[in-house]
Amino acid sequence: MLYLIISFLLNISTNPQLIFEFNKDSNLSNWKIVNDGVMGGLSKGGLELNNKGKAEFFGFVSLENNGGFTSLRYQPNPITFVTKKKVVLTIKGDGKTYQFRVKKSTNDYASFITTFKTSGKWETIEITLADLYPSWRGRKLDQLNFSGDKIEEITFLIANKVEESFKLQIEKIELN
Repeated sequence: MLYLIISFLLNISTNPQLIFEFNKDSNLSNWKIVNDGVMGGLSKGGLELNNKGKAEFFGFVSLENNGGFTSLRYQPNPITFVTKKKVVLTIKGDGKTYQFRVKKSTNDYASFITTFKTSGKWETIEITLADLYPSWRGRKLDQLNFSGDKIEEITFLIANKVEESFKLQIEKIELN
C-alpha cells in the first residue's frame, strides 16, 4: 500500500499540469490585452493565433503620455495545485525581456513577478514559483514571495523603458 501511495505522489509531482496550450482551435475569450492607456499611455498590444496555431502577443510600446507597457492577461477558472513548484513556458520571443506575473486571486492588488529574456528561438523557460516576488505598479513590495497553491491570473508584460515593437509567441503554459 505504501508503495502505491509513493508511486501516486511521484506521478503527481513529475507529470506536468497543463494550464493552456494554443492550437488552431484555441478559444481566446479569457485572454485580454491591457495597454498603458488605462493611465493615459499610447502603447498598443494585440493577440492572434498564427497559421501554426501558436499565440502571438505583439505590438508597440510607447513612452508618450507617461506610458510604457502592454500586457496579455489570462483569467482561467482557478488553477489549484499541491506538488507543483515551477511554471514552464514554451515560447519564442524576439530577443527582448518580458515579465511573467501571477495572481493568487483576481481581487489581489499585487502580482507576483519575474522577468525573462528571450533568445529569438523556440525555448522552454522554467520559472520557480517561490522566486516570484510581489509587485504593485512596478514597485517591489516588502512581502513574502509567492507561496500559494492557487493561481487565478497569468500575465505576460513588456515594459523595458524604451519605445519598441515586440512579438512573443506562446505554445503552452504548464505547471511542473
